[in-house]
Amino acid sequence: MPYELRPYPNETLKPEGDYLQSTWKNFVYPMADQFGVKIVLPHVSPQPHTHLAFEGFQFAKEHGKGNEYNHRMFTAFFQDELDIGNIEVLTKVAAELSLDQNAFQVSLETRKYKDVHKEALRHAYNEAEIQAVPTFKIGNTILSGARQKEMIEKAIEEEMIRKNGKSDSNGFACGPEGCS
Repeated sequence: MPYELRPYPNETLKPEGDYLQSTWKNFVYPMADQFGVKIVLPHVSPQPHTHLAFEGFQFAKEHGKGNEYNHRMFTAFFQDELDIGNIEVLTKVAAELSLDQNAFQVSLETRKYKDVHKEALRHAYNEAEIQAVPTFKIGNTILSGARQKEMIEKAIEEEMIRKNGKSDSNGFACGPEGCS
């Protein structure tokens, strides 16, 4: 589900500024190290607006490559430090995924998926009530912000128990298919 921290026309942040430098040093880098994720604070300044990248996701999803596109956008920005607010950059990345380069570029230039993206954002902000990245919704439980694997597993287990009504002696949820 798309979520923009600073949607256009709000100003985005500059990576050389104190806020991002401090946040990444004290929180993002230690968490990335803990999870074994290679990540850098991109030097793209100011940080790009992401609406075009999200509109590109709608194109990729329509062509069966939504997951691959999302992963590549993450690595393009947080590992390769590419400007994912730039149509030419987005088009080159889409081509890496064997998406039709010309059709992709035209869809961004004409803003073909603008309304679809706006509706997805409306849903995220107003219905799903997402206020942080990442957010996990597991049944009726909402976990905002980065969480330990064990906390996510516990929420899944509790949802399975709530849904199926019981658990086995090891705490696994049980249903008609057995315990898991």
